[in-house]
Amino acid sequence: MKRLYGLVSFIVFWYLISLITKVVIPYPHDVIKSFITLYPKELHIHTLASSRRLIIGLVISVVLGVHLGIWLGLSKKAEALLQPIIYILYPIPKAALLPIFIILFGIGDLTKIILIVIIVIFPIIINIKDAIQAIPNEYFYVAKSHNLSRSQMYKDMLIPAILPKLFTTLRISIGIAIAVLYLSENFATFEGLGYYITIYMTNKLKLFCGILALSLVGYILFLIVEFLEKKLCKWV
Repeated sequence: MKRLYGLVSFIVFWYLISLITKVVIPYPHDVIKSFITLYPKELHIHTLASSRRLIIGLVISVVLGVHLGIWLGLSKKAEALLQPIIYILYPIPKAALLPIFIILFGIGDLTKIILIVIIVIFPIIINIKDAIQAIPNEYFYVAKSHNLSRSQMYKDMLIPAILPKLFTTLRISIGIAIAVLYLSENFATFEGLGYYITIYMTNKLKLFCGILALSLVGYILFLIVEFLEKKLCKWV
């Protein structure tokens, strides 16, 4: 019901904005009708292309970021070696690297996926490392005294400690990843919602259909993260 109230409030707000700026922003019902018509014809191709790039980039980021974050959290030597590199690379505007990636990896999906990975992976590494280091030392002493195996320690102590941080990081990173994906799909590509939105800048209905599709992709990803968090973090 809360989501329903939020959706109704958003649509009412959209109608109000459309009444004020109807030359620029179309009415919701017009966009929804166009979306239903356009999605099977042409929009689904671009939606699937963007979704594929996002999902692959996020999965790679989670797998690599969690492993590196745990390693840095458990190993002082790894932290001393890699943390300065991470802190140097993390503040660099990733969109500025897009031309370099296009030269190195071409104009295909690989460039977009790599861009998403380098945006999402650094916050994951840092937050996972912090979550591991926030575990009291007494917990490790108890684990050693009970001769827990490595797999038992991961299952019963490390994974529960990092999951809330991981899901929070993912929620924040999804929005940033979508914004950068939109930017990357404006360069040398013919598939993706970023490309679709750009080529239809002068057609406000198609433009807003592309924006709506991009919003729905993000919303579905948020719902997936929320579902996984509820299933895997029942103690939160």
